[in-house]
Formats: sequence, structure tokens, C-alpha cells
Amino acid sequence: MPFTTLGLPAALLRGVRAAGYQTPTPIQQKAIPLVLAGHDVIGAAETGSGKTAAFVLPILARLLEGRPSLRALVLVPTRELAAQVETAARDLARYTHLRCGVVYGGVRIEPQERQLRGEGVDLLVATPGRLLDLHGRQSVAFEDIEVLVLDEADRMVDMGFAPDLRRILRLLPDDRQTLMFSATMPPDLNRVATEALSEPVRVDLAPPSRPAAGITQAVYPVARHLKTDLLDEILRRTSMGSVIVFTRTKHGADRLARQLARRGHGVAALHGNRTQGQRERALRDLKRGRTPILVATDIASRGIDVVDITHVINYDVPHAPEDYVHRIGRTARADNTGDAFTLMSPEERRDLEAIERFLGMSIVRVQIPDFDYHARVASEPREPREGPGRGPHAEGGRAAPAARPAPPPAPPAVAHGRRLKRQALLERRNRRRI
Repeated sequence: MPFTTLGLPAALLRGVRAAGYQTPTPIQQKAIPLVLAGHDVIGAAETGSGKTAAFVLPILARLLEGRPSLRALVLVPTRELAAQVETAARDLARYTHLRCGVVYGGVRIEPQERQLRGEGVDLLVATPGRLLDLHGRQSVAFEDIEVLVLDEADRMVDMGFAPDLRRILRLLPDDRQTLMFSATMPPDLNRVATEALSEPVRVDLAPPSRPAAGITQAVYPVARHLKTDLLDEILRRTSMGSVIVFTRTKHGADRLARQLARRGHGVAALHGNRTQGQRERALRDLKRGRTPILVATDIASRGIDVVDITHVINYDVPHAPEDYVHRIGRTARADNTGDAFTLMSPEERRDLEAIERFLGMSIVRVQIPDFDYHARVASEPREPREGPGRGPHAEGGRAAPAARPAPPPAPPAVAHGRRLKRQALLERRNRRRI
């Protein structure tokens, strides 16, 4: 089925061809006609299946008719995903008069205010917190909103954005069209869906537990203190293109990036503590091949859209099975193939078994020949182990005090005070007796 059969305007079809799209994906085939018809939609599909174009194209078609104003709003959980969606919308709208914009935190708010108050936009991609900040400063108005999109809504709920989402929903017109797209649709999302959507049509093209078919998965059992050594061996022995290594925490990502850099690897880190400029530069260098390895946290896993990622490596096993699906979904995008490796320490065995139950399959265990799995100490000085409430930079904790040198041995005790006087008196008596 070609895009020409979906009822899209000629200007958007030109944008589709210029963006390199050949034929619509299953989610696009099913969702675009429903959105064009005005239905509320809940769409669940595999990561990398083309969800963004599935809602952007019909929204742009609707915006071509009517007066210029902010009429479409897309909410996303992270800065990276916001930039990705806005770029896709701008590319598809290149042959139209429509204006697309993006706002998110971590950067100065004044340029965003000037854009919204000055030339304005027809479609705005935003993170919930920054959008509410702009509304509180009277820089954005919602009375003309006709379409609302909740992209990766499950992640927004997981990240604690549910109160912000409810505040935004109360500010929007009641007669809007609402679309919810996500790679997973857990039960916890039903409350938000009930509040946001009216008689939605469900488009469920993949169970939430199924990664893309082109991903080859493997688990590497290894002691925790040997993980960096094993990762180094995998990177050196395996033919890889662009690689994303996922850690659980921001400080763990920084530490691992330093360790890999000391071993001669080209590496960058991506997490919430990096400035927006650093995050954009890391993604840009990864896409251009300047930096072959990106160490990232789960917060960034849904905002990384690089087509030619050949390998995803889980340095830490994620606690939530849904995070595992999203992590490995960074490879094998756009019908490509890729590999997903997971380094599992004995302490993480239960988390891995929960992932396998979620997937409904067992993941093959692999060992590297000639690697010393019984080494007592890693090949470089160990840094403090990280975990909940542990380590010098544990999340929410304080830095552990540096170890102090052992005190010198105490000198022999010296008699003093009344004890000294009594000892002198006894010595005089003894001399008299002699």
C-alpha cells in the first residue's frame, strides 16, 4: 500500500518522498486514516515502527486547513524525544506553510518565549514541565488546540509526570482530538487514558513484550567486578558500528565512560546531568560516526533515534522489563537488524528472569573463550561499587568519607596525678626498709 492511498495532501506526499519513506508501516497504514477521520486513537506498536509519522502526517494534513495558530500539541517525556519529533514534523512539513516548534527544559526559556509570542507555531512539541512554565508566564495559550498527542505516555507516567499531565488536560479545550502512542501499554496507563480520550479506537499491532524481530539477544553472565573487563573484550573482539551501552544511573554512566576512554575507546556519555549542548553534541557525534560508543541511562533510551545502531549493550540489567524492551529497541530500527547483549552479574539474575518471563522466552547465555571469569580483582583499580544508597555518588545519598590511615600505636602509658604521688611514696618506704 503506497502513501498515496492514505488520503494525504500532495504537499505532504512530497515531504514523505523527500524524507525517504517508501511505503507506510503497519502502524501508519492503520492509524493515519483513523486520525484523518477525527477519531481518538490509542496506538501500541514496536519501538522503531514509525509511530511518529503515524500521528504527525494526519495532524499536518488537518492543520493545512484553517487560520494560523497553535492548534496541535505533542507531549513527550524527554528533551531528546522532543527534538526528534519536532525534526520529523519539520521535515515532513517542508513543502507547506506550517510552522513547527519545540520547547523543553535544560535551556534558557527566553528564546522559547520569543518564538511563541512572536512568529508563533502551528504545531508545538513540548515536555510537560517546560510547557507549564511557559503557560505560567503567559507565553503560550491553549484555547485553539484541536489535537493533543501523548507520545510515550507510559514513560511520562513512570517519570512522575502524571500530575503535570492532568493539569495540562484541564487547561485544554474539551472538544479536542486526543491521540496516545506508545511502545508499551501497561495497565497503569488506563487512568490517564480514561481522563484524556473519548471513545478511542485501539490500534494494537504488537504485544508490549515483543522487541523487533531483527534483534538478536544474548546474555553474558559475569561477576560484577569483571563487567568492565568483559565489556572491553566484547568491544574489541566483535565487529561493531555504533554502540549504545546502557547503565542504571547517571554517575554509573560517567564512571563507565571514563573507564572505557582510559582503555582507548571513543566514547561519550548521555544522561540528565549533561547540559543540553553536551547531549546534542553526543548524539550528533554518534550519528556522524565520530564517537562509536555512547553510554546512556534509561531516561535517554526513548529519545535516541539513530538508524544504524548495530549493538545495544546492557551494562546493568534494568529493573523494569519494559525498560529492557525500550533499550534494545534502539537497534534494528526501520527493518534493520542488530544485536542486544546483556551483562548479568549473579545479583541481577532475578531481574533477568523477570525480563524473560515478560518476553515469554529464554535468552541464550554466552561466554567468551579465553576470558578469565575467575579473576579476583579487575585489571584496573576498582571504583566504589554503586547501588541503592551506596557508593560515593549514590542517587539521593552523600559522598562516602575517604578512608583514614590507621593511627600510630599509642605510647606506653605514663603515670600521672595521684597515681604518680602514690608510686613515689611506695618507693621511699621500700628504700627505708632496705
